[in-house]
Amino acid sequence: MIDPENDNRPALAAARAPRTWDFMETLFVALVAYAVYEGMGSLAYAALVAMHDSAPRSPAVLRTLDEAASLLACGATIAVLWAATRMAGRDFAEYLALNWPNRNDLLLAFAVMTVLVAVQFVVWPYRSSVHSPVAGGTGELFVLLVVRWLAGPIMEEFVFRGFMFRGWSESFLGPAGAIVLTSALFAICHDQYDWLGRLYIFLVGLVLCFFRWRSNSTWLTVVVHSAFNIFMRFVAGPYG
Repeated sequence: MIDPENDNRPALAAARAPRTWDFMETLFVALVAYAVYEGMGSLAYAALVAMHDSAPRSPAVLRTLDEAASLLACGATIAVLWAATRMAGRDFAEYLALNWPNRNDLLLAFAVMTVLVAVQFVVWPYRSSVHSPVAGGTGELFVLLVVRWLAGPIMEEFVFRGFMFRGWSESFLGPAGAIVLTSALFAICHDQYDWLGRLYIFLVGLVLCFFRWRSNSTWLTVVVHSAFNIFMRFVAGPYG
């Protein structure tokens, strides 16, 4: 005898079966994550400025508040990715390939990135119109460290080399197409740079995504991305 209350069990089981988001679904989640990042960042910044209404609104203070808002936005963005992987019935760490890389992969990735940085300096160095020398008090430097060299790279790598690469590499694009498309979008999102700067970011994205595919480790790209940001800020001077 069929139990009417359990008639939908096969459908529920199928809906909860582990899966990978297809091309359009991955794009949709990425757009939602982007909207959440922008929306949360704007709201958090406005709230922080309102809370510090009585404080002097010097450039350093506003920059620190902006970085703090970005930190909250990074957390909200990662939460979107976590929710999407859980809806797909997959483990978050497994879906985003959060595996620690081996030493050889790490050394090779750093070696290639070193060559890429050297090529930039020699062939076509560019200057960012938004970067300024590192200055400010301990609090500002701490926020800068956490956001730009930890939270920022983690969020970007989780989105591009983690979630988006996972879905698109298993779609009609395949790994090669996913590497190119995610790198192109990665460059486009860095709209603070001119076209030459974006071309360089595109090349950096290709390298990072290649090593994500080769090592099956998004943590590898997080470490290299973070180290790259630190180097470009403290060592590269006007090139960072």
